[in-house]
Amino acid sequence: MYVRILGIFCLVISICFSSFAEEGVEIKPRSLGKDIKSFHSENGDEKFTIPEDFDEPTGAITLSQALTLALVRNPELRAFSWEVRARESMALQAGLPPNPEISFEFEDFGGTGSVEGFDGVEATIRLSQLVPLGGKLSKRRKVAAFNTDLAAWDYEAVRLNVLTQTALAFLNLLATQERLALDLELVSLAEKVHTVVSERARAGEISPIQAKRSKVALSQTEIELERTKRELEAAKTQLASRWGSQKPQFEEVKGNLDSITSIPTFQNLSDLLSQNPDIARWATEMKQREATLKLTQANAIPDPFISGGYRRITERDDNAFVVGLSIPIPILNRNQGAISEARRRLKKAIEERTNAEVIVNEALADAFQNLSASYEEVILLKDDVLPEAQSAYESIFEGYREGKFALLDVLDAQRTVFDARLQYIEALLSYHSSRANVERLTATPIEEIESYNIQNTEHLR
Repeated sequence: MYVRILGIFCLVISICFSSFAEEGVEIKPRSLGKDIKSFHSENGDEKFTIPEDFDEPTGAITLSQALTLALVRNPELRAFSWEVRARESMALQAGLPPNPEISFEFEDFGGTGSVEGFDGVEATIRLSQLVPLGGKLSKRRKVAAFNTDLAAWDYEAVRLNVLTQTALAFLNLLATQERLALDLELVSLAEKVHTVVSERARAGEISPIQAKRSKVALSQTEIELERTKRELEAAKTQLASRWGSQKPQFEEVKGNLDSITSIPTFQNLSDLLSQNPDIARWATEMKQREATLKLTQANAIPDPFISGGYRRITERDDNAFVVGLSIPIPILNRNQGAISEARRRLKKAIEERTNAEVIVNEALADAFQNLSASYEEVILLKDDVLPEAQSAYESIFEGYREGKFALLDVLDAQRTVFDARLQYIEALLSYHSSRANVERLTATPIEEIESYNIQNTEHLR
């Protein structure tokens, strides 16, 4: 009978604390890059194996391939993915109640007289349980759940960072390839000019000094070509590092640097800043700190320690029940320090959220200014400067062959053309880089921004 009563006591304690299963957190990606597969750790401790589809690439790769590789293989992103899983485990642990304790006591034995030996022994078996009050378990679970959500937001922020950094590295390599092609063409043209000048110098039509000048110009272009080749190798290494590779296996990247589109207004971009995970996370952060404050307030409530059990009195051949209750007296420690800290951290969060909004708005204004300036520069160079510079060079070079212009005129015209083409490449790189930064700040592709604002306006109506 006594064992049955103890069983009922254990059952009552078990009912007071329901168990909680581990639940995964759904990470909702922002619009930018949401269709690209990214690394998500399994809900377990087994080692993750990268599928063969994402092995180190060879040959020529596209931007889409580079982004996919980075989102699957980038070690920083993978680390943050495991942090989400670790927070899920912490949430599971936070919801578990304290374990009951079982104790055995033997009294009144090994003495003298009536308690000599084990004749008068009293044996007690006791089951004890700490009972959290004030909804502490549910509040702990709530705080842990918000911590998991914050880890998910951090993962999303890192995902967008990896996406943007990979795109920037890809664009830099693509522009370097364009500069290399330009340098090769410039060397070829410098060789052509040097050949013509040398022939005229040998024929006595011009001074030999002009042949030396053309040779110097050729050497300068060859030096620039070698410098660009070194920059190309460095750009390859930088891109490969985005997916955790120390040595690139691919040979080149394929893309169209000339592809540009019109840019949205600054207001349309500002309306999308709420999509930025660096700002969106603060709604969860505020809830987490409010939940932490409520938990610290609940921790000020003392938790009773209840116990119950069975005692066997050998001397009288009797049995009895024992019960106990102990409650801490909150006189000295009322958790007042932790409560004050939680309140102040909640106030701090308000300022931090405002600061985050200021930083992101400032970054967007700077990125938008660079995007607008580079867009206008690209258009001007493409439509006006490049055609006029090329036309002028062709006319001067033809005139030089006929003796109408000096060599310096040819070299100046040649340098003007290639400087303009180099400026055009740099302007394109600036445009695409600024665009990538704008898309990171709004977490939305440029192509979707116009339709997003139209839908948002119609919804408000």
